[in-house]
Amino acid sequence: MLLAGAAASPSLAAPILLRPAAVFDGLGETTHAGWQVLIEGEKIIAVGPALTAPADAQVIELPRQTLMPGMIEGHGHLFLHPYNETSWNDQVLHESLALRTARATAQARATLMAGFTTERDLGTEGAGFADVGLRDAIAQGIVPGPRMLVATKAIVAEGAYGPKGFEPGIAVPQGAQEASGIEGMVRAVRQQIAAGADLIKLYADYHYQGGENSRPTLSADEIGAAVKTAHDAGRPVAVHANTAEGMARAIAAGADTIEHGDEGTPALFKAMRDKGIGYCPTLAAGDAIARYRGWNGREPGPAMVTDSRRAFRLALAAGTPICMGGDVGVFAHGDNVREMELMQQAGMTAGKVLLAATSGNAGLFGIGDRLGSVKPGMLADLIAVEGDPSTNIAALRKVRMVMKGGVIVKPE
Repeated sequence: MLLAGAAASPSLAAPILLRPAAVFDGLGETTHAGWQVLIEGEKIIAVGPALTAPADAQVIELPRQTLMPGMIEGHGHLFLHPYNETSWNDQVLHESLALRTARATAQARATLMAGFTTERDLGTEGAGFADVGLRDAIAQGIVPGPRMLVATKAIVAEGAYGPKGFEPGIAVPQGAQEASGIEGMVRAVRQQIAAGADLIKLYADYHYQGGENSRPTLSADEIGAAVKTAHDAGRPVAVHANTAEGMARAIAAGADTIEHGDEGTPALFKAMRDKGIGYCPTLAAGDAIARYRGWNGREPGPAMVTDSRRAFRLALAAGTPICMGGDVGVFAHGDNVREMELMQQAGMTAGKVLLAATSGNAGLFGIGDRLGSVKPGMLADLIAVEGDPSTNIAALRKVRMVMKGGVIVKPE
């Protein structure tokens, strides 16, 4: 099976008519029984009931399956793998770039086969600009994987990130690019854009030493300068912010999304809603880390789990735009649906969770004109799952077909 971008262009292939039991189009919370989808080349050209297929069309029956947009992972790290396999420190310091790139390539394929045809990758965590090369290799059809929006190194305040625990004064490789002051922030943003970043990621807060609570690390002026520089270059900005003050600074600066936000308040989430800033709660990250530390899933959960749930529910109540992203890499790539299951368990309806992972993320990331919904003119990034995920998110664990750019990549 040829990949998109491989030798035979999809535009030369015969049209494809997909006949599922129902279609979730990413435009509403429910499915449309009996709808069909016609693809020509890399795009959808018709959607609806009882379509007339061209004489040369390949007709594919998808009985008992729901066809829907390829999902969009909103917060991933393809250059990380689960921390219960290798600690974050050891991945950054002791795994070679070649090893990490090879693993990231395999993890990109696992992501695609799980039904995620696009990923916003928010930092290589010590692997430099390797995400740019992986993005380009996927786009050129050299290796299979999702379409990638990459943040390269991410930007942190000097002295605020890691790895740590070494003799002071020894230069230790860091998991992100350090910057200080307005000039330093502007320079770092421009360096990352020049290297190929599709977006910029900032850490508004973090902990300076192990065991400390998170606290603001970038000033309001530093964040503002970085956001303005990125926006001037047409790049959106994602901000890691767990503290209320870090969130407030990111909101004031005009960030496009805020990641984590465990100390979010009703007022902060309302401000995000009013400015159209997306919220990516990453429920699965805290859940995974808590389990690595011995939590057996019994309630009440540890603080990192209950705090993220609380913030998520406040965001839902405020009507804040929700980004679906699990901080994948903390847990296994290909298990991305874990975040969506936790979102449903925390009170979001299955239909709204599906919207967040499709047209919602596409809109927040500036790609809604070509991805995230099933309608004429959109790229044919589509998946078929067994059952109806608009009522039961667990159906997303039964992906039977993946199409990317009009080419079926699963089954292979």
